[in-house]
Amino acid sequence: MSQEIELQTLELPTPLSQLSVAEVVPHRAPMILIDELVAHEEDSLVTQTNITTDSPYFDETLNAVPNYVGIEYMAQSVAALAGVEAKKRGDIIRVGFLLGSRKLKMHIPNYQLGESYRTHVSRLYQEESGLAVFDCQIFHHDTLVAEANVNVFQPQDTQTYISESQG
Repeated sequence: MSQEIELQTLELPTPLSQLSVAEVVPHRAPMILIDELVAHEEDSLVTQTNITTDSPYFDETLNAVPNYVGIEYMAQSVAALAGVEAKKRGDIIRVGFLLGSRKLKMHIPNYQLGESYRTHVSRLYQEESGLAVFDCQIFHHDTLVAEANVNVFQPQDTQTYISESQG
């Protein structure tokens, strides 16, 4: 006789911005780089990053954040999507690993002080092992300023994965 187990599905707050980024990513300040959860649909999430002088990686000589930090905006947005999905399932927030990217294009040299940028992430592919690929895009208003396919890995048991990797 098989017994079906039903997971408790939780409702997310409306608007999604009422949910703190710190509640869905396994990072802590000052290494949380995204500021707000904007919109969620199945397999996708939109986040916002506001550039201030307090932004991690803010460069006073540029008066901006260098464009290469965009890959981390993408990775943290992917982590936030995983966290939002885990929260909806009533599951724990797990650590993930950025493995690399393909088709990375940065269309601007910097993220400018006083401006906001929206990162859109969409899951293209995911294996049961935790390996996944995401299409990521960063927009300034309606202008695409960065894009990449981001490869990530989120093991079910991070400690065991790290221990096995070291041995």
